[in-house]
Formats: sequence, C-alpha cells, structure tokens
Amino acid sequence: MAVNVTDADAYIAEWVIVVEDWFDADEASKTRLLNVASRTLTTRFPKYTILDAAVYETAAAFATAFNDQNKLAVQGVQSFSLTGVASFTFRDWARELADLIPQTALDIIGEDPDNADLPNPSKRRVGWSVM
Repeated sequence: MAVNVTDADAYIAEWVIVVEDWFDADEASKTRLLNVASRTLTTRFPKYTILDAAVYETAAAFATAFNDQNKLAVQGVQSFSLTGVASFTFRDWARELADLIPQTALDIIGEDPDNADLPNPSKRRVGWSVM
C-alpha cells in the first residue's frame, strides 16, 4: 500500500460526495488522517488486503468526523449555542474509530480478489454473550 496525499486528493475529488472537510485540511492533517485510516483498517481487518481506495474513503470520513464542530461532540460536549446566531446539539458519538469506517470502504475491501477466500468485512463484531 502506498497511500499519499496527492493520490488521496485525486481520488476524493472524483469518488467522495462530502469533500469540504478533506480539502479544508492542511497537508499535515491529511497525512495524519491517512495514517490513522490505514492503521484503523489494518488493525480491524488484519487478514485482508487493504486497497488504497478503502484508505482514502475512510480518511475522508474521518476528516468529516473530526472537523472543528464535530470535535466538540467527540470531546463530550452535548450542546452549545451562540446567542442570536445558532444552537447545536450533538447526538451520541462513535466510541471507536472502527465505528466510523464507511460501508464504501468495506465494500472495496470485500471486492478485492485477494480477499476472495475471506468473508465480506462488516462493522459487526463477534463477542461473548451470557444467557
């Protein structure tokens, strides 16, 4: 995998719908977003081949999730208002970065021929249950 900001810019400009937060970010922020997206995908799906396109989709989703306004929700702010201007209320926020992986990225990983012998990746996790 050889993700880089230049290729990410081109991919996101062509294939991602909500691009403002990605293109508003500086080069250092974009690099961090790509690094975290790559690490999150490879940690969550260690047996899968992760294509660059999946990393770019996830990085764009992270850019939106961690824009200036949404960072407040991540930090635990439930609501705030600017008198006479606006009022914001946040809903519950994802607890893990893996919860922010977009379905498009999962589809890209699942469609890769290198992953044909593996089940399609999903956001579901297997866990223990006590009856």
